[in-house]
Amino acid sequence: MDPRIENWLAERERIEMGGGEEAIEKQHSRGKLTARERMNLLFDEGTFQEIGMFVQHRCPELAKKNKVFPADAVVIGYGLINGRPAYAYGNDYTVNGGSMGEMGSKKMSKTLRMAIQSGCPVIALYDSVGGRIEEGMLTLAFGEVFYYNAQASGYVPQFAAIMGTCAGGAAYSPAIMDFTFMVNDTGQMYLTGPKVIKQVMGEDISLQALGGAQTQSSISGVSHFVAIDDYDCIDQIRNMLSYFPQNSNEKPPVYECTDDPDRLCPELDEIIPLQSKRAYDVKDVIRAIVDNGEFVEPCADWAQNVVTVLARMNGSSVGIIASQPKIKAGCMDMDSSDKAARFIRICDSYGIPLIYLCDVPGFLPGVQQEHGGIIRHGAKMVFANSEATVPKIMVVLRKMYGGGSMAFCPWPLRNDFTFYWPSGESGVVGVESAAAVLFGKQLAAAPENQRDELYKQLVEPFEKRSLGPYAIMENFDADEIIQPSETRKVLCRVLKLLENKRVQPLVKKKHGNIPL
Repeated sequence: MDPRIENWLAERERIEMGGGEEAIEKQHSRGKLTARERMNLLFDEGTFQEIGMFVQHRCPELAKKNKVFPADAVVIGYGLINGRPAYAYGNDYTVNGGSMGEMGSKKMSKTLRMAIQSGCPVIALYDSVGGRIEEGMLTLAFGEVFYYNAQASGYVPQFAAIMGTCAGGAAYSPAIMDFTFMVNDTGQMYLTGPKVIKQVMGEDISLQALGGAQTQSSISGVSHFVAIDDYDCIDQIRNMLSYFPQNSNEKPPVYECTDDPDRLCPELDEIIPLQSKRAYDVKDVIRAIVDNGEFVEPCADWAQNVVTVLARMNGSSVGIIASQPKIKAGCMDMDSSDKAARFIRICDSYGIPLIYLCDVPGFLPGVQQEHGGIIRHGAKMVFANSEATVPKIMVVLRKMYGGGSMAFCPWPLRNDFTFYWPSGESGVVGVESAAAVLFGKQLAAAPENQRDELYKQLVEPFEKRSLGPYAIMENFDADEIIQPSETRKVLCRVLKLLENKRVQPLVKKKHGNIPL
């Protein structure tokens, strides 16, 4: 063999070993895979092609100490995921803790730039102690990653996996991307570490309590998914990608449907309690109507009063936003508004139709919510609904009261279809509150033994005339009252009808100004 080829093979083998056998063993002992092991799992077998292997830092301070970092502690490349091309980059923790320097940052930026230019998804696998102190201001090169994250946003799917530490400014990159996955126990994400917090604020907190997967998925809402380990994390990413197109100029993939689109769901005829204040689990409704009862739920542990899921109906991707009566009676609040608005915009970016399952009493009242800016947060959801141009279908399961109705895209926000179940009702407020305002004085003045009869005479006709689904239908504010068991069949049919929907913008402009 040509000695030049032999030298190249030897050098490549050395670089592929990252920080060496001892560092790799230490990585494994922590329950973590190496960067290249993760890449080979992420991409279809034998398809990952690494680039930029021979990149080195150009820091004089490190050169004086004869320090060499294989691939500058960053692995990048491309391959196939579920048979479709994609790009990825990741920190190599076995090399100086995966510290971020100028050249490693440039490798990440190049990966994002190539993904944009070729219209392919990009996945980031974070596992780094943070910026490389010796390189000083050169580490600002990482800022270019933010720039390309923003340029890619809404054009190509971007997923981030926090498989180790993602600290300081680097944490902004996953926050810009579409979805963030965190590995339980090993994944940590924060801007300021416990030591600095202790020094500046005098507060003691552990790394996991500060920025671990459970904290970021249930308290802050920064993380969308929690994985058991690296293997589970990569499985979740591969599955999530299957719901998305390569880029916003393409349609989401369509899979063979093994679940009859005309299947009836008889269990839904009994799911709504007769008592309006009794709760039920809206996820049971979702399982009944989607293909094979399967869905993925971002932010499952955060803002649980609204449920957002990706699923398939007749083999095609759909996004579902549903109020959850089990949590806060299904009332919307600040966090749930943010959660839903973000999800709506992601689906709209990638051409994924939206289905709204509404059972909302309104926005959560209270001083804390008002002072926290519930108006601003709620406006995000109204804005997102109004701006979305994908097919939008609303199903009123039970309640749709007050300002909460605008959170679920009724006809004034230009949905395509509005369906009511026979149990559906809508108005400014619920029947009890309306009765108190409209008939409270008459009821209070009546003898106690006559109040029940008077209530029936006054309130029940008002409820039937103003709140029930038939009153809505008379004004053509809805398209049809459907039997709950036929919901899947109806939705599959109208989704097929709307698959080539086109919307012309009312005005030509750069972009809207969502109330952030």
